[in-house]
Amino acid sequence: MIRFENVTKRFPDGTEALKDVSVTIKTHKLTVIIGPSGCGKTTLMRMINRLEVPSEGKVWIDEEPISNRDVVELRRSIGYVIQRIGLIPHMTIEDNISLVPELLKWDKEKINVRVDELLTMVGLEPDTFKKRYPFELSGGQQQRVGVSRALASDPNIILMDEPFSALDPISREQLQKELKNLQMKIKKTIVFVTHDMDEALEIADEIIVMREGQIEQIGTPSELIEQQESDFVRDFIGIDRIARQRDFGQQKLSEFVHYYDQSWDGLANEVNGSITVSEAIALLDEAPNHRLAVKKDGQILGYIGHHSLLQASMKSGGSS
Repeated sequence: MIRFENVTKRFPDGTEALKDVSVTIKTHKLTVIIGPSGCGKTTLMRMINRLEVPSEGKVWIDEEPISNRDVVELRRSIGYVIQRIGLIPHMTIEDNISLVPELLKWDKEKINVRVDELLTMVGLEPDTFKKRYPFELSGGQQQRVGVSRALASDPNIILMDEPFSALDPISREQLQKELKNLQMKIKKTIVFVTHDMDEALEIADEIIVMREGQIEQIGTPSELIEQQESDFVRDFIGIDRIARQRDFGQQKLSEFVHYYDQSWDGLANEVNGSITVSEAIALLDEAPNHRLAVKKDGQILGYIGHHSLLQASMKSGGSS
């Protein structure tokens, strides 16, 4: 668990990037921090690994103030993925991923196994990619390597600072889907900064909306669509997006059978296809690592999760 306690950040020029912020980021959830440029979202995230230090207040991880921890040890224990990817150009993909495990003195065999495991997990064939250099990969492939490197030492916490914003729309959508599916498997505490509301609604378990260094609202994607606590949040999400999502939410699951995942080897809760999409989303908010096994006339039509619902909403005009 990550906890901010009355945190203020004041820069030398007098700018207050954060103003008395108190918030708890839940363990094993993908939390998105979103807001307009200059609202403090990246500053808030960078305090978790002490790239920024509070002017006032404290940041806690697992009931220990991070100010008590050695900064190098802290950073090595937290995965970090940035927009610019940050791969070292003269090192192979294998060496880039191995960097932190080597600093942690892992034995060579363990590192080799971990590199192959991670490349496979993000959809890159180890024998094909691990001896290549970053310039030989596409932007999307480099970002997959960036995610692999962040996961290399098996950290409990991963920070992601607008990691997909420089990618083309197709690569971005694919990586969003892969991140959501990956989180179902690895169950890490992921803090993800973005300025894109559609991205936040797609991938988040919980969303923190920020404005001018303070938190405006916290909630699941469905909670934010159903109830906005201020005009700012309503305008930032967008009236059109809210209306479309609400209209979509009242439709029956059985209307989207052709978008369902037809096979699923994880956990599934059986539901009747006559329930609404909003009701289905509420169920998935309670069990984000599950799929719903959707039944009609006693037969299972298929399995559906958050991403499948998003795809259905886009096909039906429910998202832009």
